[in-house]
Amino acid sequence: MSEKSDSYKVISDNRQARYLYEILETYEAGVQLTGTEVKSIRAGKVNLQDGYGLIRDGELWLLNVHISPYNASGQYFNHEPRRTRKLLLHRQEIRKLIGKVEQQGLTLVPLKMYLKRGWVKVSLALGKGKKTHDKREDIKRRQDQRDIQRAMKNY
Repeated sequence: MSEKSDSYKVISDNRQARYLYEILETYEAGVQLTGTEVKSIRAGKVNLQDGYGLIRDGELWLLNVHISPYNASGQYFNHEPRRTRKLLLHRQEIRKLIGKVEQQGLTLVPLKMYLKRGWVKVSLALGKGKKTHDKREDIKRRQDQRDIQRAMKNY
């Protein structure tokens, strides 16, 4: 049986992040999880909306991401929904991120969570917060693109 090397299934997508932040770079990171968290993620019960990444003691952590408790397990074996989870990246990538986050004042934002070859991965972006006028420009540009597409379709 041949396996697709780059096939993945998106579990959760943080569309708000692309609106609020200007994305400069993206990284793929593994996530250290418990068994009930993995089962809940496979069921699609994840919310990345308020999540962000933090570098502490040379390690990368994912904070404020909500993974709902798994219903089939008992209350004693379940996990805390908003607990801090460790992200797994190469040491060189973490060092690079430390410099950019601390010196340039950038933010680490989770864009999407997906399954890749059975492993849970997070697409983490290095982002710079957008100002209100930048957000308005993006909305106007998107609306103009829609109008152009509509005109081309009717033409």
